[in-house]
Amino acid sequence: MELYFNKVAVIGVGLIGASVALSLREKGLCGTITGCGRKEENLRRARQRNIIDDYLLDAADAAAGADLVVLCTPVGILKDMAAETAPALKRGALVTDVGSIKGLMVGEIEELMPDGVHFVGSHPIAGSEKAGIDDARGSLFVGARCIITPTWRSDRAAVERIVLLWQAIGGSVELMDPFRHDEIFSLVSHMPHVIAYALVNAVESIDPECIKYSGAGFRDTTRIAASSPELWRDICMMNRDNLSKVLKLFRENLDRIEKCMAENDWAAVEREFARAQKLRMSI
Repeated sequence: MELYFNKVAVIGVGLIGASVALSLREKGLCGTITGCGRKEENLRRARQRNIIDDYLLDAADAAAGADLVVLCTPVGILKDMAAETAPALKRGALVTDVGSIKGLMVGEIEELMPDGVHFVGSHPIAGSEKAGIDDARGSLFVGARCIITPTWRSDRAAVERIVLLWQAIGGSVELMDPFRHDEIFSLVSHMPHVIAYALVNAVESIDPECIKYSGAGFRDTTRIAASSPELWRDICMMNRDNLSKVLKLFRENLDRIEKCMAENDWAAVEREFARAQKLRMSI
C-alpha cells in the first residue's frame, strides 16, 4: 500500500504536531506541510526551523487540498477543529488525531466527515510535560506505543494506512476500542496527572518554601504537574466518569496504608509496598 502524502496539514503545531511533521519529512513520506495554530509567532518559528513549509491561521484553509490532516489541538477543541475543517476536505483525504481522549468523540468526529473522507483516531504515547516546538524531534515516536481506535464504521483501507503511517515513523501500533482506551488511560495517564497536581498543591498548602528541598523522588513523581493545566482540565472533563472511579480506588488504597500505619501494622505496610513494587517492576 502506497504511503505518501502530497500535502499534509498539521492543525496545532506544538510538541506532538511539530514532531509528526518532522517525522514525516525525515522519512520522505510527504511533499509540503502546512501548519495551523492559534499563535502566529509560533507558526513563524516552525517555518523558520523547516518544521512546516507554510502556515495559515484558518484551519479550513490549512486543510483544503490536504491528503492527510493531523489534528493536534488540545482535546477540548478537537471536535470543533474537525467540524471547522470538514467542509474544506477533499475527497480521499485521511484525517487522524493525537488526542488522549477517544470514547464518544471518535464516533462524533466520524459523523462530521464528508463523503469520501475518513477519520481514524490515534493516540501516540509519546511526548513530555513540555508542549512547545523547541523540544520537537523526528525521532519522538520511535519505539513509542501508538493506540489506533477504529469503530465499526471505520474504512478498513483508511485504518491500514493510519497503522502504516505510525509504523513508518517508528511507532509500535495497537488497535483498541475507543471506550476501552479511555478506561485504560484514566488509570495509567489521567489519574497520575491529577495526583501529581494534588501532591504539589499539598506542599503549597503546608509550606511552599519546602519545595526547594525537593529531591529526585519528588521531582520524578511530580514532573507531569508541569503539564498544561488547560489541556488536563479538558481531559478530566471529557473522561470524568472513568477518572472518578479510579480516583475512588486510589483513595481506598491510600486509606488502607494510612490505616495500617495508625495501627502500627508495619508488616502490612510493607506488603502494600511490595505489591506495588512487583507490578511496577513488570513495566
